[in-house]
Amino acid sequence: MKTKKLAVNALLAAMCAVLGALSINLGNMKFTFEGLPVLISALLFGPADAMAVGGIGILIYQVLRHGVTATTLLWVLPYVLCGLLAGIYAKKRNFRLSTAQLAFIVFSMTFMVLVLNTASLYVDSKIYGYYNPVFIFGSLGVRIVVWLVKSAAYTAVLPSLISAARHGLGERA
Repeated sequence: MKTKKLAVNALLAAMCAVLGALSINLGNMKFTFEGLPVLISALLFGPADAMAVGGIGILIYQVLRHGVTATTLLWVLPYVLCGLLAGIYAKKRNFRLSTAQLAFIVFSMTFMVLVLNTASLYVDSKIYGYYNPVFIFGSLGVRIVVWLVKSAAYTAVLPSLISAARHGLGERA
């Protein structure tokens, strides 16, 4: 099981990097599904694995896309925290979640990523001299709508993805 788990986590981290690269970027908005593999790892294996998936996957994406900067780790942190908190929640419930619990995890974790990414954008803009309140906060309404739609989509697809992953790992779904 350890080898399978390591292989699945490596694939999920790679998916984070690829999904980050396949994002749609519109100014200060980035529409992406890079957080989905972090949630999958959290719901399958718990906090340590999900933190590694988020940390490694997003770090690879950040370094390949932007290089190493003073704020690189700020952009990685939201996904590491998402993995930690979602993994703790799932583990406390023995990885068996009701639809309401799953929706709670998804909506709260993706909201946390939204807030932390906005904070990272703010800090990045201050450090690199492109701060403008309209640029940082002007699209917040649209970003909230994207958060709601993405969270609903994640909540809809995660039960099937988790069930298929458990089946592939030889666990009872």
